[in-house]
Parts: sequence; structure tokens; C-alpha cells
Amino acid sequence: MRKAIRNTIIALGAAIMAVSCMDLSPKSQMADDHVWSKAGNYALFANQFYGWTRDFQSSGVSDGPHSDFRSDLLVGTGENLFNKGTNTIPTSDGNYSGNYKKIYYTNLLLKNAESFSDKDAIATPMGEAYFFRAYCYFDLVQLFGDVIHVTEPVDLDNDKLYGKRDNRLEVIKACVADLKNAADLLPETPAEDGRLCKSAANAFLSRVALYEGTWQKYHNKNMTEAELLFDEAAKAAEKVMADSQFKLFYSEVLGGRDSYRYMFILENVQCNPAGLTKADNKEYILARRHDEVLKPIGLNITHATASAFYPTRKLATMYRCQDGLPIEKSAQFKGFNSVTSEFDNRDNRMNATLLRHGQKYWNNDGKWRTAWDDTDAEGDKAMTASVFGNTGYATYKWATERQVADASEGYDFPVIRLAEVYLNYAEAVYELNGAITNEQLDASLNLVRKRSNPDMVKLSNELVNANGLDMLEEIRAERTVELFHEGFRIDDLKRWKTAEIEMPGKRVGILWKGTQFETSWANQTSPLDENGCVIKYEDCVWAEKNYLYPLPSNECQLNPQLGQNKGWE
Repeated sequence: MRKAIRNTIIALGAAIMAVSCMDLSPKSQMADDHVWSKAGNYALFANQFYGWTRDFQSSGVSDGPHSDFRSDLLVGTGENLFNKGTNTIPTSDGNYSGNYKKIYYTNLLLKNAESFSDKDAIATPMGEAYFFRAYCYFDLVQLFGDVIHVTEPVDLDNDKLYGKRDNRLEVIKACVADLKNAADLLPETPAEDGRLCKSAANAFLSRVALYEGTWQKYHNKNMTEAELLFDEAAKAAEKVMADSQFKLFYSEVLGGRDSYRYMFILENVQCNPAGLTKADNKEYILARRHDEVLKPIGLNITHATASAFYPTRKLATMYRCQDGLPIEKSAQFKGFNSVTSEFDNRDNRMNATLLRHGQKYWNNDGKWRTAWDDTDAEGDKAMTASVFGNTGYATYKWATERQVADASEGYDFPVIRLAEVYLNYAEAVYELNGAITNEQLDASLNLVRKRSNPDMVKLSNELVNANGLDMLEEIRAERTVELFHEGFRIDDLKRWKTAEIEMPGKRVGILWKGTQFETSWANQTSPLDENGCVIKYEDCVWAEKNYLYPLPSNECQLNPQLGQNKGWE
């Protein structure tokens, strides 16, 4: 942290010396009194905050601390040390120093705002600063637990920088306060696409409070604080649910399954059969914006989707059948005998996310859609899925169907979307009360389920009781399949304290032995587990220390009072 602050102050000092030719773009070089005397400059400075959100590179389709690559749902072409639980203490960690550098900038804006006479004129950038300060501190707490909490742009010799870490609960309480301040200051409606509004602050508050509430409940057994946080999460979610400007993305033309699938690849050019663009998507409350020309994603995301990301059997088995039941309890489940039978009668999100062997699909490598109707699937206009590789499962979430240069796809990454808020609400209500009514489920979780599955049986207390289900387990499963590949699973396992159950052992793929795969994929060379499933990772471990990342050694050397997270000493 000391190094990060030092670099920041050096940059700011250089900027002050060059103030006469200062570039008023949203950079850290805005530090003198003249700059902070103009309301417009606060907005310019706050623009940089939007580049800090999660994105495809950090949470979606690349390895990062929140990525599903570090969970039990995905494997890559090579082993992942974090997925296997064998990561070690790093010398440095940009997630640690980078967040503190960003916090310095938010504190800088808020500090200068204290003496600005017209607070109404800078209300929005102040709200943005409060939001992103909470955003960065929440990230630090998720990764490292207890962290030093500063609310001013402190100098290098400030004792706070060399003191002990603050308790994570106190840091989260400060985040909650910041998000409430943000909600008070931000506009009702985003000033433009991709900007914050009151509902974004409340939506993120529901995430923060639910996360720490479950952490306090399952790790610290602190039910008093947990219940307060669950109440905060539910109330914040309710405010967003009441905001009519946001709604689940759905198109009558596309239908439920394809509405879910196409939502993730919307662009402002022809990219789906209904001709819908980003403007038609009211589900994204906050998104990391991309554009084919101005700001492409920058990853070969379409090709990587089908050839570098391999879902595990655990994900595939979590999709419920159309009768609302898990596969082991459903009479509708067709078994594993054929290469496609497990897809039958399942949650449509399974068929919208995972490629079914033999199905027609498109990418941007000479097999793209042109007519945007059924004729595109004819002849050589489409590819035919073959899942005979790696885990035997393939995903096509994030894969375009239009002609576009590699790495130039321009769809947005959903930092916060309404479906998550509905699921936050359902979980918070259940955790708070130990129960949830059918009416509460219908106003939240079932809206998410029925968007993709209009004929699927709703989750209800009657369904749970009649079939010996666990309501909390069903709520968690719904969350997992809805938010797959968006950077939630490993954090959820950590806060629920179930990673010690879900993460150790093996990462396996399809059931190969005794099924059609055994004859159709006869050259499969991976070892099999005791059930005949393909093994991709073995000897995965999870120790108590893995619930938090280790502090980087360089920061511990700079400030010995930081200590080290338990188990990493």
C-alpha cells in the first residue's frame, strides 16, 4: 500500500508542476486548487472511476480472483493453481495495491468537495466517488478480509498507513454508509448509458450486505450482525425491484431461452434474429461498456468460448428439470445414456449456455449468420457442435453469431443486472427469516426462472416440502445457473463456507463409461473416476486459509503491522 500511495503522490506532484498545460481528461493529475474550483472538473475526474469495474478480462472469460475458472464450475486447457487450491504467497498483488490507488482518487475528490460551495453542482461525481470507494473496499474485503480503511487522501508519513488492519465488518459498515450516501446523491435515471444511478447504488448495496451477512453467519457465527446485514440487503433490493426503469430482458420474437442467451451478445449492429440492440436491454443496471470500433472487448472471446472454457459435470447437474426438481428426484430426467439425453426436459438455460452435441451454431470465423432466420442453419452456413474434447461439455455464452474481427466484439459486461438483485432478495429474505413465502419467491426468484422457462414449475414451499428439498439449496442453485460465467461462484462458495466441501477432490466432465460417449468418443484419453466420469483436474485441495488470499509479501515488509492472513504465515 505504501508503494502505491508513493507512486500516486509522485504523479500528482508532477501534475501540479505542469498545471498550466494540464490535460483535463479524467486522470489523477487534477490536484491543485484551481482545478477543484470548477464543478465540471469533478465530473471529468470521476469519469476514470468507470474503468475500474469488473470486465471480461477480470471476471468473465479470463482467469481472475472472481472468475469461475477458480471455482468448481469451469476448467481450462491447463490446470489453475487457484482452482486446485495450491496457490502461494505472491511478492506483489495488483488487486491489493491497485485498489488502494483507486481509493486514493475517490478520497481526493471527496476531500476537495468538502470546501466546494455548490454541493448540488457536484452531487453526481460525489455520489460516484462514494460508490466506487465502496466498490474498491468491498473487493479488498472479499479478497483479503481485514484491511486498512482510510477515508482521506493521506500523505506517506501518515501513521494510518503503517498501522494494523481494520476489522472487515467495520470496513463493510463503512461501505454500506458510502453506498447510502451514493444513493442519496446519484440521479434517479442514469445520465447516459453505463453511468450510475440510485438503483445501481442500492443494487450493489444488496450484494455487499448479503455477502458480509453470510460471512458473519457462517464464518464468525455472529448472528446479530448477520441479521442486520440481511435486512439491509433485502431492503436495498426491494428499492431496485420497485424501480420500473429496469426489467428482465425478454423478447417475444426470441422467446425465453434465446432472450437469455442473446442478452449477453447484444450490440448496436445486427446480432440477433429480432434485430434488438443494447437500447432494448433494461436489465443491466451497471455495465462495462464496449464497442467494436471505439472500445472492443480485446479478447478472442467467441473462439475461446467453445475451445478454452470447459464446464464441469457439477454445473451440468445443477440445472433443474422442467418439473422444478433436481435430476436425482425428477421423473422427467432422461439419464446419461446418449450424448444428448441429459439435456432433455431441463432448464432452458442449460440449452442456452451449453452446446448440445450436433446442434447448429455460429461464430465469427466464416460461419456467421446473414439471413437471421432458419435458413442460416442450412448447408455450410453453420457449424455443427462436437463436444468430444476436454470435459465433454462446451459453452457458448459470450459467443457472437455475426461477422466481426477476432477480439473486436463489442458487447457489454454486466457489472450489475436485475436478475442478481432478485436473487439477492430471495436469499437475504430466507437467511433473515429462515423462511420465504411463495409471494416473495414469485416477486423475485421465480421471475428469473420463468423468464427462461415459461412452462417450468415455480419454486414454492409446496414443491420443496412435497419432494424433500432444501429451500436454501434451491435458492443457491438458481443463483449459480443464472449467474454462471459472470464472476460469482467462487465468492459465493467462500461466503457460504461451502468451498471446503465443493472444491476438494476432482474436476470431472461427462459420464463416459457405459454411455454413448464410450463408443462415439473412443479415443478419449483422460482418466476416469470411480463413476466412469472424465477427470480433468485431480488432487484439488481446500484449506481454511484458502477462504482469503494471502497479503503480498512486499506489503507485509513495508508495514509489518499488517500481519498475514491465518494459515499463510
